[in-house]
Amino acid sequence: MPHKPAGRACARHTPQGDAYARDDVPEASHPQGRSPDRPLSRGADTAGIERPTEQPEQPETEKAHDRLHLRALLVRDRSWSRPMRVLLLGANGYLGRFVADRLLADPAVQLTALGRGDDADVRFDLAGGSPGALTRFLDAVHPGVVINCAGTTRGGARELTRHNTVAVATVCEALRRSGCGARLVQLGCSAEYGPSQPGSSTAEDAVPRPGGPYGVSKLAATELVLGSGLDAVVLRVFSPAGPGTPAGSPLGRLAEAMRRAMQSGDGELKLSGLGVQRDFIDVRDVARAVHAASLSAAQGVVNIGSGRAVRLRDAAAVLARVAGYGGALHELDGGPVRPSIGHPRTDADIAGPAVHPYPDGCGGWQQADVRTARDRLGWRPRINLEESLADIWMEAACRI
Repeated sequence: MPHKPAGRACARHTPQGDAYARDDVPEASHPQGRSPDRPLSRGADTAGIERPTEQPEQPETEKAHDRLHLRALLVRDRSWSRPMRVLLLGANGYLGRFVADRLLADPAVQLTALGRGDDADVRFDLAGGSPGALTRFLDAVHPGVVINCAGTTRGGARELTRHNTVAVATVCEALRRSGCGARLVQLGCSAEYGPSQPGSSTAEDAVPRPGGPYGVSKLAATELVLGSGLDAVVLRVFSPAGPGTPAGSPLGRLAEAMRRAMQSGDGELKLSGLGVQRDFIDVRDVARAVHAASLSAAQGVVNIGSGRAVRLRDAAAVLARVAGYGGALHELDGGPVRPSIGHPRTDADIAGPAVHPYPDGCGGWQQADVRTARDRLGWRPRINLEESLADIWMEAACRI
């Protein structure tokens, strides 16, 4: 039986809820059609499935295309009933928890979680472990898909590089050495793109210009995956929201500021950095996209977002409405800057709750072009921002 990672972020969104309905799996990629193994390499029974015409002297590019075509045919075959073995890395992180929930709700998935925590099926530090040790584990478990949700958003350049880049290098090298032939689904992020032109939608072919060390470390990981020669896809996730949103994130700090204002009876809430516009996507929709990507033949980079930029000021107004906060929201020009370590705190730093600008290095605007996800994964976002914010508020209100 697969192990269910502990510490679920939101008890009310269970695998039986609408967010995990079986009919949201794309018709062309139903999980019951996916084998945990590479069927041709192990002589599996593929009777009744159209095979690509054998070409002994095919160029490598054509051979790769035929392998992907055969994968898609196998996925579509509803009679293919063996469980899909999935190895999930980072199952206890913000995104990983919801990906785990999504996969555990699928009876056709056999899930194994690998991570640094005690509640992982297997403990392994991707940033410090050797590719050889991970290779031996892959050969023993023999997954059909490896999903990497591991990484960090905090720390200096060295920590970000270790956990976001070196760790991915370890995964890629282990998969190259292993005989399991697993497909890799890597979670990237929109910070890889950096700032974009206001009013524009960023497509996957945009030239990445990350504006900070986090985006650089994630972009380096993406390049490692794309250059690995593996059967791999990178999902560039834009601004995730919804249950489990970290309290230190901009939306988490916004909810906490509102909670404190309501608790103290303040009729006025002063906020900063609300002019930033981001493409928010619910974390449960991200989990659906990961599930779809694991079943698809898509390769390269795929954007995962809502396709609509929302000003943080508007998100604050929606949050106030769902929270029932009737006070006034006042935006501060510029806003306070969080002091560095060792810097004395001023009265302005302590005075009251304030929301700081997004620290992702992406400037004032980001909006995803999500047509590739629609066309290649059969995926569309389902959960609107108001529901995501309501779930963020529910968790914040529980801290009163």
